[in-house]
Amino acid sequence: MKILAARLAALLLLLPICAYALDRQPTAVYHARRVALADKLNGGVAVLFANEPPALEYQDWRQDEDFYYLTGWNEPGAALVIEAPVAASAGRPARPYREVMLLPTRNPRMELYTGVKLDAVTPGATEKAGVDNVAPLATLVTELNNFIDAAHRRCPRWGEPDSAATKAVMTLVSASFGGTTPPPLNDVSVPVGELRKIKDAGEIALLQKAADASVKAQLAMMRSIHPGQQERAVEGIIYATLLANGCERPSYPSIVGSGIHSTELHYSEDSGTMQAGDVVVVDAAGEYSIYASDITRTMPVNGHFTPRQREIYNIVLGAQKAAMDAFVAGKSRENDPDHTYPESLDTIAWKYMNEHGKDLHGEGLGKYFIHGIGHGVGIDVHDSIDHEPIQTGQVFTIEPGIYIPEERIGVRIEDVFYASPDGKLIDLTGALPKTADEVEAIVQGK
Repeated sequence: MKILAARLAALLLLLPICAYALDRQPTAVYHARRVALADKLNGGVAVLFANEPPALEYQDWRQDEDFYYLTGWNEPGAALVIEAPVAASAGRPARPYREVMLLPTRNPRMELYTGVKLDAVTPGATEKAGVDNVAPLATLVTELNNFIDAAHRRCPRWGEPDSAATKAVMTLVSASFGGTTPPPLNDVSVPVGELRKIKDAGEIALLQKAADASVKAQLAMMRSIHPGQQERAVEGIIYATLLANGCERPSYPSIVGSGIHSTELHYSEDSGTMQAGDVVVVDAAGEYSIYASDITRTMPVNGHFTPRQREIYNIVLGAQKAAMDAFVAGKSRENDPDHTYPESLDTIAWKYMNEHGKDLHGEGLGKYFIHGIGHGVGIDVHDSIDHEPIQTGQVFTIEPGIYIPEERIGVRIEDVFYASPDGKLIDLTGALPKTADEVEAIVQGK
């Protein structure tokens, strides 16, 4: 047994260092992001933690989003410390920008199960990690003490306020300086979130790969739709196609809602059986190298919209097009459910619905548009976009929907868009057909 274990260990040493390989941007990109974050720390120091490994080996693991954005590092259990540069002042010397990634000590026994990991004493660790300095995770408090030296004890401290690890470390750091309680901790996710809003060219490339794989999954799903099919079977087709096209996981739990469930916005039970005469709303997409996509299409289960279903469908499609046509970078905004701003995409879609259709009681259809028209997309499928006007470089969805339980009709059409540097609206998921005729033809197998 000992001989077998030794041979396994030797074999594992030949395996790649990173057990969670993803497409990664150049090291210089992540370094530039860390420097940009340092400029937002007001002369302070920030500590961020990678996600811990799952408790059980069959559980899914995903890197902390801010940590990945700043490092491109996709192994569990690390920490990152960034110290902002500070100019010299009375009684305080200048301090240069500094950064260090702290890596867990290797556990050879666990590596028989997980594969070889990188630690601070691995040859070439600094280059492999892509940071200026590496150190053992066990020295984190010492490293922070070196960053927050005697001349800079009052500098702002940044971290993840809800993180137990951050609270514990900051308490130890304060105690080592003679304090009884740590000073207030600034939320580092705020400045990182500001950086994450604007996507660089490498991020757009990854988002496009996520979109392309998601389009293929949606097409495979649409071609399978037929009466008597289980909603879960549709979900399975989507999942298999995403993985076959390079995605590591779905971006979010898939929604496959037919009949009355098509009118339930976040229906994710997917336990029904699709019936002829109903529509089915499928909101499903994948994540490629942590970057997400988000697509929704609505299909007639038997391949033919009824006249009323087609009417509602075309109104939703028209509302999306109206919002697309009205988009102006730096002016248009989303997340305006109360229609406070006439230029918001929410307001434009809502007005279109009211002007182009009525319910069974003769009232406008805008009241059946029960959610915001979109959200940011990036490392998180719901990346922050706030209520401010959408700027060039941002990626977001436009997803109008009408949900009428009284008629068992729910329709949502969702695509992912990029506001390019020249202000143009680029449809990242535009390869997926969406007119009523195109959708019918795909479901019919034409």
